[in-house]
Amino acid sequence: MYPAAVIFDFDGVIVDTEPIHYQVFQTILEPQGMGYSWQEYTDKYMGFDDRDAFREAFHTAGKEVSQDVLQLLINQKAAIFEEVVTQGVTPYPGVIELIQELADQGIPLAISSGALRSDIIPILEQLKIKDFFSHIVTADDVPQSKPDPASYIGARDKLLYSYPHQLDSNSVIYAIEDTPAGIQSAKGAGLKVVAVSNSYPDSKLQQADSIVHSLSQLSQGNWM
Repeated sequence: MYPAAVIFDFDGVIVDTEPIHYQVFQTILEPQGMGYSWQEYTDKYMGFDDRDAFREAFHTAGKEVSQDVLQLLINQKAAIFEEVVTQGVTPYPGVIELIQELADQGIPLAISSGALRSDIIPILEQLKIKDFFSHIVTADDVPQSKPDPASYIGARDKLLYSYPHQLDSNSVIYAIEDTPAGIQSAKGAGLKVVAVSNSYPDSKLQQADSIVHSLSQLSQGNWM
């Protein structure tokens, strides 16, 4: 059985860009004495959008950050990130095939991500999967990052509006997530959640409706 629609997270679900995000954050923050370890990143920062990640870094260091400086930091990170990903990124095993399979079944697809649109679009185009997604909700579109449900609510509502003959408020819509914050966000939007253990062990993903170790496990309608 297939879901009525599927909303994908991006980082940690479609591509493994979290190490790139981490390194770019350190490039910017370490000269200011605010660098942190990979463990701290996974424990505290992963799942935040850039805006909230920079705010948290300043807060942890006991420093204030103005809106103007925050925007400069976000722009700086976006520029460095874009330069790095032009060298190529690798999708997670099974994800391209799953997206193609769902599209072939006529299942509406969207993305709900805490990344910037400028981070996401070049990678989707690189992987030749951008046109499979009818809606892409990013950090640019919502006031709060995950675990706030705003991005998933936005993606869900856009799908309901765009596919009135396929979807209604009772439709079973799934999110695919890799972080506890993402699961909480999707649940807050009333979605079912499949967690993929790309970024966290199963023990951290127990709020999801099901857990897989690879998205290839969802092939051939193996969802419910």
